[in-house]
Order: sequence, then C-alpha cells, then structure tokens
Amino acid sequence: MNLKPLGDRLLVKPIEQEEQTATGIFLPETAKEKPQQGKVEAAGPGSRKEDGERIAMDVAVGDKVLYAKYAGTSIKLEGQEFLILKESDVLAIVQD
Repeated sequence: MNLKPLGDRLLVKPIEQEEQTATGIFLPETAKEKPQQGKVEAAGPGSRKEDGERIAMDVAVGDKVLYAKYAGTSIKLEGQEFLILKESDVLAIVQD
C-alpha cells in the first residue's frame, strides 16, 4: 500500500466485532456496533509547532488503538476498509 498520512493523521484498519458472542449467540449484521478498535497501518510525521518543529506522535505503526465511535474518514483501498484519523481521535492504545 502506497499511502502516507500527513501531519498528525493515522491510517487505521478497523477490527470488526465478532460474529458470535461469548455465550454462543450469533449477531446479525444490523445488531453489530460500529468498530471502535483498529490497528495502525501507517502514521504521519506529526503536527508542527508554531516555530515549525515537529511534535512526535504518541501512536506508532502496529499499535492497536481505541478511537472515538464516529471519528475519522472511511476510505476503501485495495478492497479493504480503512479510516484516516487525527491522533486526537485516538482515545487509548490497547495493550494485550
């Protein structure tokens, strides 16, 4: 994939919700919630201060993140769904 986000933006691949609950109930497509977790596939260099110096990103490629429910812009690349998010839309880094 040849896409590099600019500034403090991230390219995130959403992690879809499970088709089946832990108790064995299958969820129909209409009952699933919009994903709020994803894996960072690409990251921009970070935003700039007023003097032009870069502000380092707290999120790195490969991180699993939790993001705001309706954040970002959905795009389709190579047949897959991705989100372009600002770093400020990321609520937390999920550590397994």
